[in-house]
Amino acid sequence: MGTQALKYNQNSLNGEIVVPGDKSISHRSVMFGAIAEGQTTVTGFLLGEDCLSTVSCFRQLGIEIELDKDKLLIHGKGFKGLKEPNEVLNVGNSGTTIRLLMGILAGRPFHSTLIGDESIGKRPMTRVTNPLSQMGARIDGRQNGEYTPLSIRGGETKGITYHPPVASAQVKSSILLAGLQAEGTTTVIEPEKSRDHTERMIRQFGGKVEEDGLRVSVIGGQTLKGTTIHVPGDISSAAFFLVAGAIVPNSCITLKNVGLNPTRTGIIDVMQEMGADLTIDVKSEDPNVEPVGDITIKTSNLKGTTIGGDIIPRLIDEIPIIALLATQAQGETVIQDAHELKVKETNRIDTVVNELSKLGAKISATEDGMIIQSSGTLSGGTVSSHGDHRIGMMLAIAALLSDQEVFLEDKEAISVSYPQFFEHLNQLLINE
Repeated sequence: MGTQALKYNQNSLNGEIVVPGDKSISHRSVMFGAIAEGQTTVTGFLLGEDCLSTVSCFRQLGIEIELDKDKLLIHGKGFKGLKEPNEVLNVGNSGTTIRLLMGILAGRPFHSTLIGDESIGKRPMTRVTNPLSQMGARIDGRQNGEYTPLSIRGGETKGITYHPPVASAQVKSSILLAGLQAEGTTTVIEPEKSRDHTERMIRQFGGKVEEDGLRVSVIGGQTLKGTTIHVPGDISSAAFFLVAGAIVPNSCITLKNVGLNPTRTGIIDVMQEMGADLTIDVKSEDPNVEPVGDITIKTSNLKGTTIGGDIIPRLIDEIPIIALLATQAQGETVIQDAHELKVKETNRIDTVVNELSKLGAKISATEDGMIIQSSGTLSGGTVSSHGDHRIGMMLAIAALLSDQEVFLEDKEAISVSYPQFFEHLNQLLINE
């Protein structure tokens, strides 16, 4: 476990960067390319550990995937071309991989076993295994399918109508992927709208999906065709530099070709509400593909706000860095309705509060979120990512606000989604 000493003498961030490809879309591009017939080309693919776990799993399922830098060639075989793996499928740290892959495997007439790292072993899976079992898949695992290892024997499945208790793109996507293979119609009705990358990608691969408000439906037996996918920059990765540009003095950062899917742009809405000096140059708005644009952020005078309700699914992954943003806003910021933070790579409510408190932030946990007061300059200290990539990046940005040295333990976790993070950070500091 590596520790990195962080001490920044420069007092501004300036320049342009291209953030890595969107993690959610990169995962799905591999999965859809595999279950489509014919070749799929993917550009801008995220070369993070999570997405490479997805590539590894589908190679074990018999799919030829060529990787050249950030470009993939996937030789799809359709659902029926997937073969029973000879070995256990290891998803590493990736919740997206295991939950969406279960939806695909639910409809395949063979046996698979799924495992992951220690973090995955603690994450709840019945939110996916229960509806897939209702569709007819046979799934077993620790504590009645709650935790890995998970064993799946798929086959003849039937469509269901399912009301997930919490809005989750992973749950919705898993059920839709199973539904594409099932007899009849499969419908998911969410309490709030979660990110819609799967729905868009079904259409990009020539499939049909019906959307009506919070209701999403697919008909089973569809054939998908290989295509070309251009993965935009990940707004969840861009969020760390959006916040850095807003809170570090004398800064101006432009983030190029960032995905602007409206189900993911809650971070932008919150920053604008808090007074961020932020401008967006939209490049594309085709309703069937992912919208993309350039975002410029300058040092801003921020004010506290309340964040909750139906915006939470649109920024759930950005809450750690929003908490840091709030320490530099005037007044009080309240984050609520964010129970889902407890079942991420870590319990992100407790982890964010504990680690930022070590640096002198005025922050306290609540049952479903946190309360943050204006904290000003932070102090030094030793903090840890706890193996959570988003916590690690948030703490590295927090070190920019400290006048003392910050020691970040387990910095390797950052490579899960943003291998070039420190390279890009240093680039912006050098451009001062």
